[in-house]
Amino acid sequence: MGRCLSLLSVVVPCLDEEQVIGETHRRIVSALDATTGFEIIYVDDGSQDSTLNILRELQQADQRVKVISLSRNFGQFAALTAGMQHATGDVVALIDADLQDPPEIIPDMLEIWQQGADIVQGLRTNRRGEKSLRVWSSNFFMRIFNIMSDTKFKPGVGDFMIIDRAVTEAFMSLPESRHFLRCMIPWLGFNHEIFPFEREERDAGKTKYSLRKLTSLAIDSILSFSIAPLRIATRIGLLFSGLAFVGITYTLVTRLFTDAWVPGWAIVFITILALNGLQLLFLGIIGEYLGRTYGEVKRRPLYLVRERLGFAPERRGE
Repeated sequence: MGRCLSLLSVVVPCLDEEQVIGETHRRIVSALDATTGFEIIYVDDGSQDSTLNILRELQQADQRVKVISLSRNFGQFAALTAGMQHATGDVVALIDADLQDPPEIIPDMLEIWQQGADIVQGLRTNRRGEKSLRVWSSNFFMRIFNIMSDTKFKPGVGDFMIIDRAVTEAFMSLPESRHFLRCMIPWLGFNHEIFPFEREERDAGKTKYSLRKLTSLAIDSILSFSIAPLRIATRIGLLFSGLAFVGITYTLVTRLFTDAWVPGWAIVFITILALNGLQLLFLGIIGEYLGRTYGEVKRRPLYLVRERLGFAPERRGE
C-alpha cells in the first residue's frame, strides 16, 4: 500500500521574477488541482523589481499561498532553506520560479514518493534554451566533483526535487551555513530516485547565475564536500620535495667530486619560479578552507526575514 499525502509544500525561490511569477503561480496551481492539499511558499530573495508586490497580491487572493520576504539577497540556497524551514507538508517540492522545470510533472514525482522513495530528484535530459558551452561546463564540473568527492550524483540533476518530511528534518539538522543542495540531499541517504524530464526554455527574464557566480558555486561545492584539493597539494609537495632532494644530492656530488661545474642559472631561475608558484597556489587552497572555517565559526544566520505573509501569528522562529 502506498503512502498517503495530507499536505504538499511547494517552495519557490524568487529573485526579480516580475515577468513570470504570475504564470508560474497559475501553472503550479493548475498542476496541483487534483492534489489533496497543498501550500505554495514563495521566498522573495531581495528582489529589486515588483516581484514582492505581486506575491502579496497572490497571497491575498489565495490563502494557500504563503510569502517570505528576506531582508536582502542571501542567495538561492538560503531562500530554499528558508522555505523548507517554514514548510509543514508531508512532502516538500523545490522548484524555481522561471518555469524551466515544469510544474506539471510534480504529480508524477509524487507517485514515485507514494511508492516508497524519500527523495525524487529531477534529471534534465534536455536543456532547451541553454548554451551548449554552459551545459558542457556544468556536466564537466559534476564529473570532476564525482572524482573528488565521496558523494556522487549524476550530471544533469538539479535542485528540482521532492523530498519526504523525514529528509527535510534531517537536512535542517545539519549545522553548515553553506549548502550545495543538490549534493547535500543525496548525501543524507534515504531512498533516492531519479526522474528524467526535458527542461524547458526560460519563460521570461534572464538567468541570475553569471559566470562569476557559477565559478564561485563550483569552488564552494568542491571545498564543502571534499578535502581532495588539500591531498593533491600534499602529494605534489611530496613529489617536488623528492625531486629537490635528488637535485641537491646531484649538485653536491657534482660540485665536490667532479670538475664539471656549470653555473646553471637558467634552471635555478625556472625552479625558483615554479616552486614559488606552487607555494602560492597551495597557500590559496589552504586559505579557501580556512576562510570557510572562519565563516562557519561566526555562526551568523543563513538568512534574515523582513516579512511573512500567510503564516500563523505564533510562528516567529527562523
